[in-house]
Amino acid sequence: METRLLDDYFRFDDTEPEEMRRYLVVVIYDVIDNKRRNRLAKYLKRFGFRVQKSAFECVLDSKNYKKLTGGIAKYITADDLLRVYKLAGNADVQVWGSVEKTEVDEVIIV
Repeated sequence: METRLLDDYFRFDDTEPEEMRRYLVVVIYDVIDNKRRNRLAKYLKRFGFRVQKSAFECVLDSKNYKKLTGGIAKYITADDLLRVYKLAGNADVQVWGSVEKTEVDEVIIV
């Protein structure tokens, strides 16, 4: 199976001021309850794109990153596991299989 390198999509300027800087944010989770898991996925779709059943990729500025992380607690319990990776600079992303590229368009959250 062929690997695709997506690093051209994830080159962000580390010299920009913090409020203007964008990050590749990866959210992975294991939520036990179906209802809460579906609600969490719906919440995450507001910020990015599902790349696997329990994984999302987002391209966010600092303000939207804080919104994302600030709202997560209401969807998980102590029995669940959720990780958020905030990547700056040149992220080396390699993909095997049939995966759509992550969109880098601005996401507007209402």
